[in-house]
Amino acid sequence: MELITKYFPGLSTIQLDKFERLEALYLEWNSRINVISRKDMEHFYERHVLHSLGIVKVQQFLAGTRVLDVGTGGGFPGIPLAIMFPDTQFVLVDSIGKKIKVVQEVAQAAGINNITAIHTRAEDVKQKFDFVVSRAVTVLPDFIKWVENKITKESRHEIKNGILYLKGGDLEAELTPLRNKYQIFNLNEYFNEDFFETKKVVYVKL
Repeated sequence: MELITKYFPGLSTIQLDKFERLEALYLEWNSRINVISRKDMEHFYERHVLHSLGIVKVQQFLAGTRVLDVGTGGGFPGIPLAIMFPDTQFVLVDSIGKKIKVVQEVAQAAGINNITAIHTRAEDVKQKFDFVVSRAVTVLPDFIKWVENKITKESRHEIKNGILYLKGGDLEAELTPLRNKYQIFNLNEYFNEDFFETKKVVYVKL
């Protein structure tokens, strides 16, 4: 939790309480359904919560914004973002039902009321959203094909509606087909820990 308050010092007591609850909830559920590797659980707040919150350094969601988290797994980045933006509506989807079960149970137990978790594939989602977020579920050109028809045209934020994608490593080959449609934000400019040295948020305008 020290990492969260280090980089986000202005959190309310309600937000802090929800963030504090997460580790125990994931430890409990992870013992039943493996959604986070045991090695990563030792670095839960750094590698899952703070990593998810890297998106906050790039985009602050306005009240009433609708965000789709594709391939959410155990609820990342959607659950930390939902705590950070309680007036934004988040829809978290994953094709693996037991992972969505964990998301639903964690959100309910932590009192996170602005999340809807659905067992489905991204391609089958019918609603429209302002932004789509995800943590590296596939290469970006393929991901764009899944979600490009799910973005609303009317933008209310400083950056246009689109994708905010958490990704690591060398992205040059992967991003070449996108030409000038994307912007890279290096998370090591915001977070000092070694884990973030190669981690990025890739914004794609759609």
